[in-house]
Amino acid sequence: MLSFREVTRGLALLAAMLPALAGAAVYPLPPADVDLIGEVKTVKVQEGETLLDIGRRYGVGYEEMRQANPNVDIWVPGVGTEVTLPLRRILPSGPREGLVLNVAEMRLYYYPPAEKGKPATVETYPVSIGRMDWRTPLGETRIVSKQKNPTWYLTENIKSEWRKDGRNPPDFIPPGPDNPLGAHVLRLGLPTYLIHGTNNPWGIGMRVTHGCVRMYPEDISSLFDRVPVNTKVRIVNEPVKLGWFAGQLYIEAHPELEEHRDPELEDVKPVVEKVAAALSRHTTARVDYRRIRQAASERMGMPVAISRQGS
Repeated sequence: MLSFREVTRGLALLAAMLPALAGAAVYPLPPADVDLIGEVKTVKVQEGETLLDIGRRYGVGYEEMRQANPNVDIWVPGVGTEVTLPLRRILPSGPREGLVLNVAEMRLYYYPPAEKGKPATVETYPVSIGRMDWRTPLGETRIVSKQKNPTWYLTENIKSEWRKDGRNPPDFIPPGPDNPLGAHVLRLGLPTYLIHGTNNPWGIGMRVTHGCVRMYPEDISSLFDRVPVNTKVRIVNEPVKLGWFAGQLYIEAHPELEEHRDPELEDVKPVVEKVAAALSRHTTARVDYRRIRQAASERMGMPVAISRQGS
């Protein structure tokens, strides 16, 4: 097995070879037995900045920023305040291909086809998902079409919601600054569900949509020309992810979405069962159950090492 220094040096060299994509967080795709990408950083708040300003600059959504900085005011963080950027992540389980949306962390992963002579990569973006009463569905689908400057046709359910709020709904909203879909749409094989931009970027990283997946305008613009029609899309719910890096097992825990919340998760037993399954890959590793309990309780959305090699 490679040493920690060898793994990190190799990933750093690959990162230096990657093309720069405006608005994208692009990382070398690690080997199959490595599951972590990125690193946690800290920055200081500048004059006039909110946590959302900082999050957008670094590709981090609302809930991620809030969870990583529980004692910092979102809107008035204070000039000079140190802010944690949760930029280290465990890749979702399952095939590393196409688009993978983990609704629990409100984050989209893209595994572009590897180009000949270039290192394979993974990109990751914060997103908004459906509210409790407009859930984003789980399962597997594909990108079936793409559209620039879309018209938004309101469904009868959305019109009914508008009327309950005292608003007079139109049949459609044309392209332009008032269109909630923004300037780019990736249409899914699930009827009425889209991955799209927004005219309200402050909502990214929240549960605010009618079930669609909403992205920062610069992020969907970056993806639009590069994601081909027929790309696989896998939508999963993984509030607890486990992954290996340099022989250590890490846990990354996010709050459960309300509709998926299980009273048993108040206990750490289900999390411990996932840890036990992960340990079957490395029989020499030993875990710190105190750290497991702490991560499962705090659910700050950042990977925490819970093991060490040897006895």
